Order: sequence, then structure tokens, then C-alpha cells
Amino acid sequence: MASFATSNVVLFLVFLVSLVHFNAEARWLAESDQTEQPLLFQYHNGPLLTGKISVNLIWYGKFKPSQSAIVSDFINSVTSSKPTVAQPSVATWWKATEKYYQLSKKPSSLVLSLGTQILDDNYSLGKSLTNQQIVQLASKGAQKNAINVVLTSADVAVEGFCSIRCGTHGSALGSSNGHIKGKSSKFAYIWVGNSETQCPGQCAWPFHQPIYGPQNPPLVAPNNDVGLDGMVINLASLLAGTVTNPFGNGYYQGPKEAPLEAASACPGIYGKGAYPGYAGDLPVDATTGASYNAHGVNGRKYLLPALFDPSTSTCSTLA
Repeated sequence: MASFATSNVVLFLVFLVSLVHFNAEARWLAESDQTEQPLLFQYHNGPLLTGKISVNLIWYGKFKPSQSAIVSDFINSVTSSKPTVAQPSVATWWKATEKYYQLSKKPSSLVLSLGTQILDDNYSLGKSLTNQQIVQLASKGAQKNAINVVLTSADVAVEGFCSIRCGTHGSALGSSNGHIKGKSSKFAYIWVGNSETQCPGQCAWPFHQPIYGPQNPPLVAPNNDVGLDGMVINLASLLAGTVTNPFGNGYYQGPKEAPLEAASACPGIYGKGAYPGYAGDLPVDATTGASYNAHGVNGRKYLLPALFDPSTSTCSTLA
């Protein structure tokens, strides 16, 4: 049985945080009248993800090899310490999550690595998925010391996709294999959809014209794929939320049913000087004209969201 909590992560909208109740750790798409107030993050004494954690990718639907490489390279970039990776790097961005561990009463190291990749390009559950089916797909990955990431292709509809969210993170009860009889453990999962043909204005901003708010020209996607570059933004945000609030009782602000997390507390901010409708001052690739703020492995460039710094109560950007 799945266990959910609600999270607001607005990717593109100007007036940002929705407190709509939905049983899932989700990236929400909604407008609100949020006023400028200091964010007061609290640690709710629950576990954070620690130790060696594999990030398993479950590909549902049709993805080109070049598309899957964008995501797998991002995961490999998170913990890369290769000196050949230019700065600022994806690993530098991810290092900001360590502050949450340092401030908790139970500091511990976390090491992420790319795990197993599972392909389901035959649409085993059809092309219209419910929340429970997302959990079913997530359960295909290893459930111990893992985060299982379900990635749905552009032709797959998912309950709530585009209308209220671009992705989800939550937890579910794993199988009892290998556990003490009568007891079961939870595993963390993430779902992100490819919005390229369904709602790029909601879920792939700033690489597509937004539906609401100021109509500034969209940025050029760093990997030349609006849908996949948008998925990386959403995945990055949800990954930060997953490790710092995996089971709904870690770090967050606001009500448990609709918490603001490490990245969802800083929606629409990618560089310094960001304001509603403007992602911020970002580097631009001289050859492609693409905007980015982080370097990855294999010469990749990515645009990653700001993360909330719990030590300063501000949104911290790479650029």
C-alpha cells in the first residue's frame, strides 16, 4: 500500500504555491497569492535517506537512446567527482543537500549512484495510468537502499499530469521478502512525465512559453530536447525532496499534507536576479545558445532549480 504526503513544486508559474490536498509527494501546478515571507523550515525528526542508495530508472513508453542518456548522465553527474567536470557542476548543486544532514540530530552520509534501468516500451499497463499504477511500476525496481524513478514518455497520460502536477515523489510498502515476518519496509519512489506534447508550458518552463504570467521568450534547452530537459528539472527537484523528506516526516515547511521542500520552496528560480517569468541570470552556451547553470559528465549541461538553504533560510542558486 502506498503512503503519500503532499508537496508543492511549481515549475513555471508566477504566483507559486498551491495547498491543494493530494495524496502524494507531488510537483503541483497552481497559482496562489503567496506573499513574501521568510521560510521557516523544520525538521520533523523522521529519517532522511542515508548510506549507499541506488537510483533505479523505470522507463515506461518510447524513449530514444539519446533521451535516456540525458537522464542517466544527470544521475551519474550528481555524485561525480571527476576533475574534468567544469564548475559549477551538478555535483556542486547536489552538495547543498548535505546541509540538511548537518543540521539534523542524526547526521549521516548519503551516496547516490545509478542503479538498474528497466525498460517497459510495450506499455504493459496501457497509455493512461493511475497513481496506483505508478506505484506498481515503481515496485519493479529493487526496494532496499534504493530510489525507484518512473519516467513516462510523451504519449502516456498520468492521473493529475499537467492539470495539477508534473511529477511525484512518495513512499510505498515494499515486498516482505527478506524481512522479518509480519513486518514490511518502505521504499522511496519518484515519477516524472515527459510534457513535450501534453503541457510544455506547465512542465517544461523556461524552455517553453508559459501558459500563465509574463510571456518572455523561452530559453534554449541545453540538451536540445524541451521534454527531457524539462524532466531533468522536475527530477532534480523531486530527488532533493526525496532524500530530505522521504517519508513525510523529514525537512519541510507548512502542513504535512502540502509541504514545501528543498526545491519546491524555491519555484521558478534558476539564477541570481530571478523574478516571476524570468529564470534568472544564466550562462549561455556560445555555440548552441542554450541556457544552463550546471556542468555534468560527458560534457553535459543542465539547468537545475535553486535549493533552499536551511542554514540561511534563502534560496541558493549555482549561477
